[in-house]
Amino acid sequence: MNIKIAKTESDFIKCFEAMKALRPHLTLASFLSLIEEMKKETYTLIYIEENQMAVSVCGFRYLTTFFEGKYIYIDDLSTLPEGRGKGYAGKLFDFVVEKAKSEGLPAVHLDSGHQRFDAHRLYLNKGMKIVYHHFRLEF
Repeated sequence: MNIKIAKTESDFIKCFEAMKALRPHLTLASFLSLIEEMKKETYTLIYIEENQMAVSVCGFRYLTTFFEGKYIYIDDLSTLPEGRGKGYAGKLFDFVVEKAKSEGLPAVHLDSGHQRFDAHRLYLNKGMKIVYHHFRLEF
């Protein structure tokens, strides 16, 4: 179970279906366009593949705030339905946690929709705590 870093357009295309499982509103064109912008903001996409296809993906970035300093924020963690239950998301999560620890960062953060119970089980089993409410104002 090798973890790879997506670097090329073909890598990103390989990751699209796994990302779309979490972000169904995306088209391939919007995904590729947004990736280019997000990379400028330290976004990194890692993945695990089976049969030349990414079955699980994790996108993260570095953020810096007054309350915590610099930390890693996980934007996306998604596995194709047929790949669930095989430990892929846990491996990607562990990779990000080890990266943060090796860089001396104090924490890894993520937000998750209220309805994502299976994801919450993973996060809680990995030792994460529910510590904030996330608010949004739409226009």
